[in-house]
Amino acid sequence: MNYFVTGATGFIGKRLVAKLLARPDAVVYFLTRAIEEPRLQDLYAYWDCDEKRVIPIVGDLTEDELGIAKPDSRKLKGKIDHFFHLAALYDLKASAEDQQRVNVDGTRNTVRLAEQIGSKHFHLVSSIAAAGLFEGLFREDMFDEAENLDNPYFRTKHDSEAIVRRECKVPWRIFRPAIVVGDSQTGEMDKIDGPYYFFKLIQKMRKMFPSWMPTIGIEGGRINVVPVDFVVAALDHIAHQEGQDGNCFHLTDPTPMRVGDLLNTFARAAHAPEMAMRVNAALLGFIPRSVRKAMFALTPVRRIRNAVMKDLGLPDDVLDFINYPTRFDCRETQRALKGSGIAVPPLDSYAWRLWDYWERHLDPDLFIDLTLRGKVGGKVVLVTGGSSGIGKAAVRKLAEAGAIAVTIARDAQALEDTRLEFEAAGLRLITRAVDVADPGQCEAFVKYMTEEHGGVDILVNNAGRSIRRGIENSFDRFHDFERTMEVNYFGSLRLTMGFLPGMIAKRKGQIINISSIGVLTNAPRFSAYVASKAAMDAWTRCAASEFVDRGIDFTTINMPLVKTPMIAPTKLYDQVPTLSPEEAAEMIVQAIIHKPVRIATRLGIFGALLHSLTPKVAQIVMNTSFRMFPDSSAAKKQDSPHQTADQIAFSQIMRGIHF
Repeated sequence: MNYFVTGATGFIGKRLVAKLLARPDAVVYFLTRAIEEPRLQDLYAYWDCDEKRVIPIVGDLTEDELGIAKPDSRKLKGKIDHFFHLAALYDLKASAEDQQRVNVDGTRNTVRLAEQIGSKHFHLVSSIAAAGLFEGLFREDMFDEAENLDNPYFRTKHDSEAIVRRECKVPWRIFRPAIVVGDSQTGEMDKIDGPYYFFKLIQKMRKMFPSWMPTIGIEGGRINVVPVDFVVAALDHIAHQEGQDGNCFHLTDPTPMRVGDLLNTFARAAHAPEMAMRVNAALLGFIPRSVRKAMFALTPVRRIRNAVMKDLGLPDDVLDFINYPTRFDCRETQRALKGSGIAVPPLDSYAWRLWDYWERHLDPDLFIDLTLRGKVGGKVVLVTGGSSGIGKAAVRKLAEAGAIAVTIARDAQALEDTRLEFEAAGLRLITRAVDVADPGQCEAFVKYMTEEHGGVDILVNNAGRSIRRGIENSFDRFHDFERTMEVNYFGSLRLTMGFLPGMIAKRKGQIINISSIGVLTNAPRFSAYVASKAAMDAWTRCAASEFVDRGIDFTTINMPLVKTPMIAPTKLYDQVPTLSPEEAAEMIVQAIIHKPVRIATRLGIFGALLHSLTPKVAQIVMNTSFRMFPDSSAAKKQDSPHQTADQIAFSQIMRGIHF
């Protein structure tokens, strides 16, 4: 039996060809453009055959009779038993003109070729989109009843069906697949489509919250999803049945899921938190379309919407499908498949395969240069406080990645030792002895960097001072608050304000501020330290709002407890779980690579939520820790090196909190 297939190189098409080749003596002719010929060897390997059974025919969907050469047309005449038309443009971002040319004009050209070569059967693989946004149940025998076809893809799929129904002289059958996802056995998929658009959001939720934490989500219409292996098997089976010409078949799931259930299924597959509470998107339906259009035309609303959609990787029209109103009857399809064993498998049974394949092969982050070298190679990066601890570990990673690494600190000898250590490792480090609490030294350093290096591309405000002392022990030590603020807030601000003009001129740059988890949890005994870091956090939020359209990124890292010389005076911390400087430096690396607004641990986020939602409970929790852990010897109190059972348990539960 001989076949002709358009779209044979596509996701569904190449699987259909493989299915057809499983039939005895099957020969498949397929349309290919000249530019696709180099990739044909990969397809032959996939089909496990050669050009004797799968024969390429060079042509173009947009040309009359597909632009096939006359000799090829004569070779096909009278030989084709089944003509499958799968080629189409399915891209929500494609222009209406392109979709019209490929989906509608291309179908007309295909029909003309099928007639000209005398094909015995013509099979159009359409889409449930041909129904538009029909309100209610759409049967397989319905066509003219389609409504709300404003979307170009909906309109072109409907119009292409009309050509087959009204113009095709060859006996025809039409197949309307639902949203096609990956293979239920392997998870294989070739593009981001349908529910895959929401995978990045699910991934972000997994990174932010533990899987057991309930979240708020959205509810909407029923989204019909089918795996590609079901579509191919059903196509092959029904196309070869007798007496089915002139019929339409819905290759759909007879029991589709609502949006919320669908997303929760994938959330479980990703080990991400599920949406325990859902807001029904239909509640927004009372807003007239004209009002919504006018609202989204407002500059602030439009910019926010565009930023959110870009961050989540969602196309502009995807939210229009949340309230999808159409259900699809598929009784004729089920009748035709009866006894074949071909059925739509439950999504729960293969969702994990789809997620796993997406995360390994399709996640957009896989195709972005996420190496530190790719972000900082040849760029001037300044890390303050780089003679020890977090700063030293961070600046070493930057130097190893090819950055023009610069660091400053108060101790000139420690800086020189660090520089020599880097030099011995084959790394270049530019050092300057600068006290960020001294306005004159900061001004001179900014001038030096501007004249010698053209300013900085990335500034990491890491230098800081920490004081662990209860307020009751600080009544006569007001200078503690002043000197902490002088370094952590004013010192960082002096450098930031000094280098910002150069970044503004270049319309690019990043400022990373090392803040504290204590700002989120309001840690007791750290009132001076937390207040100074909170001041910088607040200034950064204001600045980020002013410069978001200038190409300058601001990132705040609410760093958990790190084992550095800063915490050495508190011997209790020797027995408390902490991050290493290298682990902390890796957080800075991630800030440079991804440029998030904030990096915080789950515990820090939870603490902030607790203080926002139940402040009294949060105060009791923190007061318990305050009374449980004494002041350090530096605060003129006895600092016990041994922990009680309560201290050990509390330290483990509240890992990373400053006590």
